[in-house]
Amino acid sequence: MEVLVVSPDDVLAIDIGATNIKFARVDEHGGLRGSLKRRPTPYPCPPERLVEWIVRRTSNFVVDRVGVGFPGEFEDGVVVRPGNLSRVAGVGSEIDTELDQLWQGFTFEETLRRVTGRDVRVVNDATLAALGCCRGAGTELVVTLGTGCGLALRVQGERRRVRDLGRTEFDAGRTFDQALGERARAFDSDRWRHDVVKVVGGLAEEFSASQVYLAGGNARRISGSLFVGRTFSVEIVGNEASLRGAAHLFGDSPRIGASSPSPGTVG
Repeated sequence: MEVLVVSPDDVLAIDIGATNIKFARVDEHGGLRGSLKRRPTPYPCPPERLVEWIVRRTSNFVVDRVGVGFPGEFEDGVVVRPGNLSRVAGVGSEIDTELDQLWQGFTFEETLRRVTGRDVRVVNDATLAALGCCRGAGTELVVTLGTGCGLALRVQGERRRVRDLGRTEFDAGRTFDQALGERARAFDSDRWRHDVVKVVGGLAEEFSASQVYLAGGNARRISGSLFVGRTFSVEIVGNEASLRGAAHLFGDSPRIGASSPSPGTVG
């Protein structure tokens, strides 16, 4: 396989999703260099298998820095909860409790640094998107819409820990992942759109957000006109936010770490 030569300032951005993993090389500002690639997320997906997958991809890039978005609860380099990665065969399949336990407490960032020999930085995928779109003023909320959904919050540019939205109960019989995820959209797009608007409005009110960003592959299926007249502004940023975020992991700001929990947070 051809080795891709990149600038010393470039970053390999890897956005791990429950269905696909997107990766691309980006410049120091998050601008795309070359094409964005997608590959199916491997299932079953124990930590070792995902690590091996990332090692194979990074070996094709002459780049020192790798920014990774993880699709679950993640703090200070360690997996707290793996989200859909603990399912037997992806979204819609059963959770494997043994696999779930293997992920919990796994030192994903340190392991990737050791086995790749690169400067690897890993954050939750919604946190990564927030790095790529938030402007650092006021209370900014990021909702990611893809196979499932995610949530990130920044206040005056500072990250705030928020609950893992996906597995939380949305209504009787459905989690937020089930209500706002791709399967729900494919089954009934009108209901899905109604639920997205309802959730975004509720979250914006809960956190007193002045700005909401909709990120992820399904964000493009939502029109900003659905939020006209609200007390907050909505911007559709799609998949590009995560790519930009990967570059910003290596900016001049301090390494991201845990901040004080905001109202409604866990852990």
